[in-house]
This record gives sequence, C-alpha cells and structure tokens, in this order.
Amino acid sequence: MAISAKDVKALRDATGLGMTDCKKALEEAGGDMDKAADIARAKFGAKMATRSDRESAEGRVAIATNGDGSKGAIVQINTETDFTAKNDAFVEMAQKVADLALQGSAGDVTVTDEIEATMEAVRLTTGENVQFGAGVVYDSGKPGCVGGYNHFTGKIGVLIQLDTESEAPSDELIKDLCMHVSAIVPEALGVNEEDISAETVEKEKAHAKQEAIDSGKPEEIAEKMVIGKMRKYLDSVVLLRQPFIKDDKQQVQDVLPKGVTIKAFKKIAIG
Repeated sequence: MAISAKDVKALRDATGLGMTDCKKALEEAGGDMDKAADIARAKFGAKMATRSDRESAEGRVAIATNGDGSKGAIVQINTETDFTAKNDAFVEMAQKVADLALQGSAGDVTVTDEIEATMEAVRLTTGENVQFGAGVVYDSGKPGCVGGYNHFTGKIGVLIQLDTESEAPSDELIKDLCMHVSAIVPEALGVNEEDISAETVEKEKAHAKQEAIDSGKPEEIAEKMVIGKMRKYLDSVVLLRQPFIKDDKQQVQDVLPKGVTIKAFKKIAIG
C-alpha cells in the first residue's frame, strides 16, 4: 500500500526516527500507525533513544519568493545545536526547504516527501534531531505584493502579503514593514482589531478591570477605565495601530500609500 508523507511525518514526530526508517516501519505494519510505532521501538530503539529525547531548540528561518514577488514562503527548521544551525550544509538545506515550500499552495506548508528527504540528508550527516518547525505560503496573485526579511543571524524572519488597487508597493515599503514586525515589542497579534480573538480581548478587559479595582477604584469607575486601557492595549498589538518603528509619531496605517493594505504577515523567531 502507498504510505503518505503525512503518516511518515506523524511517526517521525512520535519517534524521532528518520524518514526512511519510519516509512519502512509503516510499510511493514501495512500502514497501521500503532503497529508501526511498536515495530519502530523494536527495531530502531537505539536510534530513538539518541534522537527523539534530544530537544531541537536551535534552528534557522529561511524565506523564498518567486520572480515577480507575487508569492512567498517562510519556514522554520529546528535542530539541536547552534553550531549545526550555522553550518553551511544546514543553511543550504533550510533554503532548499523554503524553495520547495514555495512550490506548494497558499496556507500552512505541507511537508512533502522531497522536503523530508532534504532534511533527512542533514540528519544523517550531523546526527542531530532535525525537525520541520513551522511554515506558511502567501500567494497574492499580484506582482510585488509579497516580500520578506531575514535577520542576518537567520533566527528571525518575517513574510508579509500586501494588496494594492493600483501599482505594486515599493520594495522599500515591504522591507520597512517586515523590519517593523521583526523588531516591535510587543509583537503584533493581528493586522486589524478583528484579528484579535474574542477570548484574548475579554481576558485583557477582565485584567484591566481587576487592576483598577485593586487600586481602590469603585466598580463603575473601573468599568470606564477599561475603555482607555483597552484602547492602549489594541494600539500595542494591532499591527495597523502600532507606532511605526521608524517614526513613532505615526501608526503603521499612516505610512501605507493610498490603496495599499496589509493582508497577512508571519513572524518566526528561533528561541
């Protein structure tokens, strides 16, 4: 029977084994995940002990965009040590994974057999627990609307998707917006206020009210204070309302040219 990349990844995540060993176990088990896990433990126990228990807390972020800037991908590849993450072979592998991810559809990156094989080659040469961490693909359908920024350390990366009613946004604007997202504290939780979950908003409101009550304010005064505190909170976590990092007298929405909007962004940071 055909063994899917999704099943191979699931077994790899559970055991820490490489793609080839997981695929062999699944084939022997006829695709049954529980049986495959038992087979893996029996046959490859030593490998599992030396890999899966080791934390992959280091890694690298890689970004790829297509020729006209209408599509882009960002990925996070994790490994055990910073030494390996800085290795040329690891850097090249991470970039290849980003390039392969770019070939996929918009949305969360699907880990294909080719992506797995690309990572497996580095697992074999380094002996480290190399794992796919996260990734997303943006496809705007419009030239010049997707771009990214990767910090020179390779530990922070940002991918952003814009939309425009007329000409493409400038490369400088895309770079500035990406650098803003990469550096601003606190991090933006969404582009617009509507992107902030109701649960997060209610939790923040409750915290603001309790803080006012604890300071000795009557409940009716505390309720009014919540309005101002929530305005400040949203100004700090909604991307369009954040003070622009290159000019904090303006909000991010103020630096967008007429007809240009931010559709989505993704920040990935290692550690």
